[in-house]
Amino acid sequence: MDAEMFYKLGRVFAQVQNPGTVVVGHDARDSSPELTDAIARGLMDAGVDVLDLGLCGTEEVYFATDHLKAGGGIMITASHNPMGDNGAKVIAAGARPISRASGLALMEEKVEQGDLGEKAAKPGARRVVDPRSNYVERVLSFADMGALRPMKVVVNAGNGAAGPTFDAIAAALADAPIEFIRIHHAPDESFPNGIPNPLLTENRAATADPVRAHGADLGVAWDGDFDRCFFFDETGAFVDGEYVVGLLSAAILAGSEGQRVVHDPRIIWNTQRIVGAAGGRAVASCTGHALVKEVMRAEDAVYGGEMSAHHYFRDFMYCDSGMIPWVLVLAHMSATGLPLSALVADMRAQHPSSGEINFRLADADAAVAAVEAECATGAEIDRLDGLSASFEDWRFNLRKSNTEPVVRLNVETLGDPGLLAEKTAMLRSVIERFA
Repeated sequence: MDAEMFYKLGRVFAQVQNPGTVVVGHDARDSSPELTDAIARGLMDAGVDVLDLGLCGTEEVYFATDHLKAGGGIMITASHNPMGDNGAKVIAAGARPISRASGLALMEEKVEQGDLGEKAAKPGARRVVDPRSNYVERVLSFADMGALRPMKVVVNAGNGAAGPTFDAIAAALADAPIEFIRIHHAPDESFPNGIPNPLLTENRAATADPVRAHGADLGVAWDGDFDRCFFFDETGAFVDGEYVVGLLSAAILAGSEGQRVVHDPRIIWNTQRIVGAAGGRAVASCTGHALVKEVMRAEDAVYGGEMSAHHYFRDFMYCDSGMIPWVLVLAHMSATGLPLSALVADMRAQHPSSGEINFRLADADAAVAAVEAECATGAEIDRLDGLSASFEDWRFNLRKSNTEPVVRLNVETLGDPGLLAEKTAMLRSVIERFA
């Protein structure tokens, strides 16, 4: 993907979506400004006006597209992918996702064929816009910021796009009793501390060590376009994504029975237990932001969470945000008076899980078939997204990734770490035969 292709994508996006006005923004990668210019030229040559956010996060494009009543939005980012990668996240009016069925496949076809349509007789205009203060107001509306108790918080932007946006939120919290300790904060196209992907085990010490060194109450880290955020408790321990989904479900459902929460199908028992105990209803969705958002809109769900650290909110256009979750966690810690480790301790004990284990395989389909034949006898089978097999006291999900050439395994049990280790080893032994 180069500037020429992004120019074509701009032309084709205008042709397929007929947006009138499009919000564009970009992350901190060295190629992002050039690709943003190219896609903007394509849009303008098609007669579309461009509202340019400059350096920002993906969720700011979501917000601005809705807030400014634009006909679409495009974020230039490769998020947590390797340094040489880049890409475009595209949305329709109202920050609605565009799936392959609703336009992506057609856009791909037109770009490949060079079917760009006619240039407009009157090209569109490009102007810089800055609705960040409105965005900050929306983020902080999710919790009572006046009730925060004194805390010390380590934040790690990973030299991605999160730093300036976080600073705007922190400035609005200047009167709150929160001390923020910034790590790898400035956007840097060279990513001197590595590509920001806190989900990787080898990247976690960059946040965990400062949490321990500063005696912080909480650590927060983001990926490159900060649509995902990750948490570390006061001991520096990483909090797995499924427990964050449970934590946010409890915080959001407190005092509001009957609400729906959407979750992905990989690790589910903890979320289902917490949502049910709060008087809510848990609804499963296939993995992936467009699919989760579709189910959330259909169910009018108040919140949706994926264990990969994507968190979606009805009052944020049903979109994912990496800033709203830490605001909610601070408020929940303040309301309960409990440290983060205590808030997730029962979840970890009742529902130990393997974490996501990835396999690069020569024949993924054969591996899944073998696992079903050898490991799922007597199980309740669900094929919503990959293969899910549930037994009385343990469960697994095995699925092919939507975005990488890997197969992903997740295993959970009912309070039995020994069983978890046994079943995970059994499944690994079958899957690895196909590597």
